[in-house]
Amino acid sequence: MSDNRKHARIATHLRCWCEGENVTLYARIANLSEGGLFVRTSTPLAAGTRAQVRLSPGTEPEIQAVATVVWQREVEEPAGRLPGMALRFEAIAPDALESLRRVITQQQKSQPSFHSPL
Repeated sequence: MSDNRKHARIATHLRCWCEGENVTLYARIANLSEGGLFVRTSTPLAAGTRAQVRLSPGTEPEIQAVATVVWQREVEEPAGRLPGMALRFEAIAPDALESLRRVITQQQKSQPSFHSPL
């Protein structure tokens, strides 16, 4: 998976709304980048599902993006990998992308680097 990544990920405890397949989830984001995010949930959407993602980081206006589920994990694996789904941003407005970049910078300053893959 990491070979395909174009953007560095940062660990975070932000939460987001994710809507797709007539399902709405409010879940914790495990990691975030300009290219997408990993959402912790025991009920992930199926791979290939398009979803609307919204996060309100507090210091920035709400960030909205259209994303696609790249892969999902329904159960915690023995190695301690969290159940959830990886989403790739497909469409994000330029102002939302700038807000996302500021949020990532703020999160990097407040938390340790993210090194282990999910």
